[in-house]
Amino acid sequence: MKSNVSKMTEGSPFKLLIGFTIPMLIGNLFQQLYNMVDSIVVGQYVGSDALGAVGATGSINFFFFSATFGMSAGTGIIAAQYFGARDDVNLQKTITNAIYAIGSISLVMSLIGIVFARPILVFLDTPEKILDDSVTYMQVTCAGILAVAAYNGISAIIRALGDSKTPLIFLVVASVINVVLDLVFVIVCKWSVFGVAFATIIAQISAAIGCIFYAYKKIPYFKIPREYYRPDKALIGKCIRIGIPVALQNSLIAISCIALQKVVNGFGELVVSANTAAGRFEQLVQQPFTSLGTAVVTYTGQNMGAGQIDRVKKGFRVATLICLVFSLIMLPVAYFGAEFIMRLFVSEPEVIAIGVKALRITSFFYFALGMIYVSRSVLNGAGDASAAMLNGAVEVVGRVGFAKPLTMIPGVGMLGIWYTTGLTWTLTALISCIRYFSGKWKTKAVVGR
Repeated sequence: MKSNVSKMTEGSPFKLLIGFTIPMLIGNLFQQLYNMVDSIVVGQYVGSDALGAVGATGSINFFFFSATFGMSAGTGIIAAQYFGARDDVNLQKTITNAIYAIGSISLVMSLIGIVFARPILVFLDTPEKILDDSVTYMQVTCAGILAVAAYNGISAIIRALGDSKTPLIFLVVASVINVVLDLVFVIVCKWSVFGVAFATIIAQISAAIGCIFYAYKKIPYFKIPREYYRPDKALIGKCIRIGIPVALQNSLIAISCIALQKVVNGFGELVVSANTAAGRFEQLVQQPFTSLGTAVVTYTGQNMGAGQIDRVKKGFRVATLICLVFSLIMLPVAYFGAEFIMRLFVSEPEVIAIGVKALRITSFFYFALGMIYVSRSVLNGAGDASAAMLNGAVEVVGRVGFAKPLTMIPGVGMLGIWYTTGLTWTLTALISCIRYFSGKWKTKAVVGR
């Protein structure tokens, strides 16, 4: 396997973004595949209550994982800027110091998630019928945070170097492992929710080991001289300045989802299950946006490091067009195919009927969702840390501010859950785009500071 490191500071922005996005998209789709298989296997072979148990932990698990996701993303931004500036020394030092930071925060979040799973889920009004299964799923998945952090940290740096293909390989292998183990643990071993969570951990460990081995063997930047092992206060400061706001952005988004999940839980098991199934499909819809966003972060970071602001602007325009086209394609798919989509996850008619309404509401907001990723990724890639926190705060305001009032309107009721989601996407996209057009991000590059 050869190294696929490449520069994004020259050439067509469209070709570069598409070329980076497609492998990312394939990898993310495989990742969502095993998330969907989790849901399908649990929903079809265990029941809608077990599916609800898995779904009830989604937001809180995202919160515990968000710290490592944020630090990994922040490290990738710094690495991309140093790579664009051709500063190999600081690039290698960034890798070393990132390992210390990401590893420490991962261990802390893992322990907290395992110890406090039940009190947290009780506080969130998780229905008693699914509480024990939800606790099991959360504790087992939190035990795997370190493996997730190892994979995400290394792959974020590899992508920062312009290589989105290699992490895909390990993600595909992990997805296959996860799918096979799901079937074995749930259908053959009858391990129910525990089996699904355990299969996920094994798959994550496999991806982490593969990524680490490849990076050390094939990418020269990972062959770090011993003198760079010493902690560097200046670089740690930069990692914190960029990584913590991105982590807080993710944490705030997670908190907003937790607040909404609490509202969902108040409507009972059927709505929890329908929301879980609809959410799984929407996670699939988000993958092109997520993949494009990662491409934009790397593209922006490298070009900011090289001092090419105009290329960053061109990348924003190209990404917006791609986002619009995909949104227009997915709108009729979700709206007219809602019932078929729901039947993939559950068989209960009541759950299907609720989920169909959910998908038909949120499908009209897909472009706003995509623009969150485009605008946020430019700001993050440029190192605009304050924008990252603002972005997360807006999502909290949206989900907390819209949920209760909308669900209390006569004739709207539980449907307010999904109107809240759509309106929050719209508000967040609007604020992010306003920040982009303000131009403040142009002076936020880490390189040279």
